[in-house]
Amino acid sequence: MRYLGLDLGSKTLGLAVSDPTGLIASSYGILRHNEEYDKLIEEIKKIVIEKEIDAIVLGLPKNMNNTIGPKGELSFQFKEKLESKINIPVYLMDERLTTKQANDLLIKNDTRRSKRKQVIDSMAATIILQSFLDKGDK
Repeated sequence: MRYLGLDLGSKTLGLAVSDPTGLIASSYGILRHNEEYDKLIEEIKKIVIEKEIDAIVLGLPKNMNNTIGPKGELSFQFKEKLESKINIPVYLMDERLTTKQANDLLIKNDTRRSKRKQVIDSMAATIILQSFLDKGDK
């Protein structure tokens, strides 16, 4: 089973894909969207078809006290839109601290600041997807 991981930001969408066995997540890049969600979903649909994706894992930003704020509500709405336009399951995965984890990892690997800005969302999507795959309750 192949998965697509998504990290929805205010301007970009980080992407990650799993291997065909659904065990290993890899970075797949970013899509810029400027909050044009219908166009963004059409781009996601193309990737789903091209990569033969069976399910989507969307990051759910929660507050540190486990409550849902405006960004989390946006993720719920985006999930509903995805499910209505693309006929595959969409799972939500807690994404707390994934951007920080991604940034720390890139710093540890001596990635320059300008390069980090280009790949941080995709790296966060990879962490979200890998966390979901590691959980094992698909």
